[in-house]
Amino acid sequence: MAISSIEPDSGARSDARVLLIACASVAGLLGVLGFAVAILGGAHARDATVQLSLTPQTAFPKVQSAAPRFSTQMDAAAGTLTITQPVYAGHALLADPALIEQTENGPLPRVASDGRTPMAAYAAPVAAAGKPKIAVVITGLGISVRQTDAALSKLPSAVTLAFAPYADGAQSLAAEARKQGHEILAEVPMEPYDFPDSDPGPRTLRAGGDEQANIQRLAWALTRFTGYTGVVNMAGGRLLSDPDSLSPVMTFLTRRGLLFYDDGSAPHSIAPEVAHRTGASFAQGTVAIDAVQNPMEIDRRLSQLEEQARSTGSASGTGAVYPVTLDRVALWAQGLSGRGFVLVPASAIVAKSN
Repeated sequence: MAISSIEPDSGARSDARVLLIACASVAGLLGVLGFAVAILGGAHARDATVQLSLTPQTAFPKVQSAAPRFSTQMDAAAGTLTITQPVYAGHALLADPALIEQTENGPLPRVASDGRTPMAAYAAPVAAAGKPKIAVVITGLGISVRQTDAALSKLPSAVTLAFAPYADGAQSLAAEARKQGHEILAEVPMEPYDFPDSDPGPRTLRAGGDEQANIQRLAWALTRFTGYTGVVNMAGGRLLSDPDSLSPVMTFLTRRGLLFYDDGSAPHSIAPEVAHRTGASFAQGTVAIDAVQNPMEIDRRLSQLEEQARSTGSASGTGAVYPVTLDRVALWAQGLSGRGFVLVPASAIVAKSN
């Protein structure tokens, strides 16, 4: 019996054509997506310098909802950093496991087994020698992303930047500052005279309080980010006038290889005496640049810095991350070398006290 051939009807041919076109479209879309992933993934891989393990234990405190526009492989907003090899931001060292004690709260600075200190390892280079030195420390970075962005955009790299421990994305911001050549400090909240009416924030170091509690609060502040040469007081008039409370703090910082920068705002600070007694690496601000937030007054204070540096060989001024401060410091710094001075990081004016 002959078998007759069966031809598909026109409806079946139409359905098959639609299915073929759909399959081709999906294949094309997958190809485009694969290409995009390959390109973007390859670029990210080329930028990567080190793999970091994030242990989701203690998150950095979130003070501001807006996320910083800076990014880094060391952004610890999701957990505690575990650093396994040296990490660089550009050419600047940002973290070295030899200089870190891993704690449940994050990386705590320490002196390396070969004697290297965080102060020396993370210090920014000094551009020139033989001229009177002026250091400028700007505090309060990290709380406002907009103002931090302005500081990083406007200020010369020789200006030292101090980051608050409550900054959201502090590690990312610190990395960007180091990448641009800035030396950085960690701000530590300390009890002012009018506490609690003026409250620097959670985990403030208290005068006349429990020594161990203060050390725990200090250690927490030191684990918020890496790459800093030392600390600067946030407020602290009462603590800085209490030798029994300040001495353990100085001793802890000295054993960790960190400098202490007194911003000069406390009128009765005994920090120089305690630093001498404990052998701390210490510097003190001599001029409050923006005690009055007026352009002419800030210019006058900056001129005072020059007079002091010319007289004694070095001087240090402290200001906050106010827009007017950033503008006046940036303009002043442009002609500083021509006037015979060199702008240096805070570590360049530190002297071992003992």
